[in-house]
Amino acid sequence: MNRRTLLAGLLLTLFLAASVSVAQYRRRGFGGDAPPPDDARTAREAARHSPETPSWKVEPEFKRDVFTFTRIRYESLWGGRSRRGGAWWIDTPDSDLNLSFRLQQMTSLRVDPDGRYIRLTDRELFDYPWIYIVEPGALIFSEPEVAALRKYLLNGGFLMVDDFWGDWQWENFYREIKRVFPEREPEELEMSHPIFHCVFDITLPKHQMQVPNYGTGEDSQHTGITWEDHHGPGARDVHFRAIFDEKGRMMVFIAHNSDNGDGWEREGEFQYFFTEFSEKKAYPLGINVVFYAMTH
Repeated sequence: MNRRTLLAGLLLTLFLAASVSVAQYRRRGFGGDAPPPDDARTAREAARHSPETPSWKVEPEFKRDVFTFTRIRYESLWGGRSRRGGAWWIDTPDSDLNLSFRLQQMTSLRVDPDGRYIRLTDRELFDYPWIYIVEPGALIFSEPEVAALRKYLLNGGFLMVDDFWGDWQWENFYREIKRVFPEREPEELEMSHPIFHCVFDITLPKHQMQVPNYGTGEDSQHTGITWEDHHGPGARDVHFRAIFDEKGRMMVFIAHNSDNGDGWEREGEFQYFFTEFSEKKAYPLGINVVFYAMTH
């Protein structure tokens, strides 16, 4: 472990440990997994789980030179959220705001404190170099969205996909992303890939990097189970996959059978979940993915 990695790890422990003291004062039930208003443009406009979601200011001269957590609105099978997975708003706004806060604490990135909600067909898509899609297990792209996402990614954009489980949800996402890149296949990433070591030196083996929802995570201290069996076959093993362009640049990072968004969202609500999943796994991975995307 080099000096920078050791310092980063120490800082992560110190900064995130501060959240533990807050955990006893946070209450569940602020907001919830319900869609933000249709006209909401930022995560700050959505109801939060916790009133203590941090805020900060960006100097006026850097207003147009910041990283923005950009969440994609999309349509799902049967409309809204299906019982088999699929809702663009899951874990927002707390996940978006908390990861943004940790990014501006832990890296040299200046970060937008509000986040952003957009559609792939919005004109401003190309203003944001990093976008996030959650729960794509029932996602459906329109033809204009397929074309827009392909153009965005081939022109330097980066997509992170998170929180979908089992074979059925993978098959749905695979079908939709193959419409975007019929000529490319998602490739399994080994833990030796630089994305896992660019800020935090993640040394856990892949099978220990699974982040469950907070309920399963809390229960896991007694059950040892961190996967979501109710999603059917194929939900047990975590997979990190990527899609590369013809020059070898990573365009898409895919976390399958892991819920990093809950690790960011619920950081200050559950002691064991925070210590075991937010601090050790979800935050180091999320920060690394963003930093890698923004520097490559």
